[in-house]
Amino acid sequence: MNNQENLSLISKNLMLKEPYYGFFIISLNKVWDGKRVPTAGVCKQGINYQLAINPEFWESLSEEHKYGLLKHELLHIAFGHLTFFNFFSDKKLANVAMDMEINQYIDDEQLPEGGINIYDYAELNLDTRAGCRYYYDKLKQFQDEKKQNGTCGNSPMDELLDNIESGNIPDHSTWEEFDSLTEAEKKLVQKQANRILQQAKDQTLKTKGSVPGEIDGLIVIEEILAPKFDWKNYIRRFTGISTKVFTKKIRRKENKRFEANPGLKIKMKQHMLLAIDTSGSVSDTELKEFMNEIHYIYKAGVDITVVQCDTTINSIMSYKNKLEMTVSGRGGTEFDPVLKYFNLNQKKYTSLVYFTDGECSASVKPKGNVLWVLSERSNMNEDLPGKVIKLEL
Repeated sequence: MNNQENLSLISKNLMLKEPYYGFFIISLNKVWDGKRVPTAGVCKQGINYQLAINPEFWESLSEEHKYGLLKHELLHIAFGHLTFFNFFSDKKLANVAMDMEINQYIDDEQLPEGGINIYDYAELNLDTRAGCRYYYDKLKQFQDEKKQNGTCGNSPMDELLDNIESGNIPDHSTWEEFDSLTEAEKKLVQKQANRILQQAKDQTLKTKGSVPGEIDGLIVIEEILAPKFDWKNYIRRFTGISTKVFTKKIRRKENKRFEANPGLKIKMKQHMLLAIDTSGSVSDTELKEFMNEIHYIYKAGVDITVVQCDTTINSIMSYKNKLEMTVSGRGGTEFDPVLKYFNLNQKKYTSLVYFTDGECSASVKPKGNVLWVLSERSNMNEDLPGKVIKLEL
């Protein structure tokens, strides 16, 4: 059996095991290339993606590792990594951060040898499924600590950072083909990718298959747009007293109590609860609109906790400036669960900002400041308890 026949067989078996990825891989053009790619990689074909595979590397893999390799490359496309890769200043760290993110969705027995696995760095207590921006920031932090102290305090991470610095890890060199595209061309490429993703999803559902949770609920911002609300002004006027106090040692201010020690600078920081309505009436476009605004709240220097809720609270997570979000919910709409949670945690949050389409009422009276943020396409609902605004340019 030659490589092409073997790839076809693996793709068909993948469709039986995980229909979504099977339909996805069949829709992509595949080429064998032993010169450009040492392993495998996604590259450009006009305004479409195509998968390039090194034939010698493919032959060296077990059947399970071949499944893992295909899923790895497909997840890069599904998570939109290629279109916002150039947003990261350190491409080597971005390579690893993106692999850290997607390899969590691949079974350990399917992950080829040498694949980046965050569980190899368990002592660092990295958040799981937190998005590539989170892992990029963590890698940058560890890299800075290593440069300053000679170690980041974790031997496996020190070794990984050494490999990153020396280039001793597989990179995404074929992604450089997308750097020369104009913004309009990149949007067109991503639009084509979204069409393929939707087709794979539709075909999977037609065959009574299930769409993987990481795909079904994944919302990705392809481009950060200008905010539709003045968040800096709101935070200054509306959120009240800060609930978090940060101290920073400074040399220029003498410590009056202990003369040999540096002074301390005390800084107050807002800690806001941001709720996202993930009911079925809220579209993906509206969710992206909400995420874009949340990005600017974070940029204003606010500590953020995001809660997702449809008829019940589905997740409560610290926000790490992610450009993607796995959505939980898609049922009916109830505002009361979040309002009850906010009332029980008054000392923790300065205010609640609730992003929604407003298609519901609330019976619980909030005990603190609440701002309801309605999507651009929604109808105004002034019966909600608190200040209500609508996102409009």
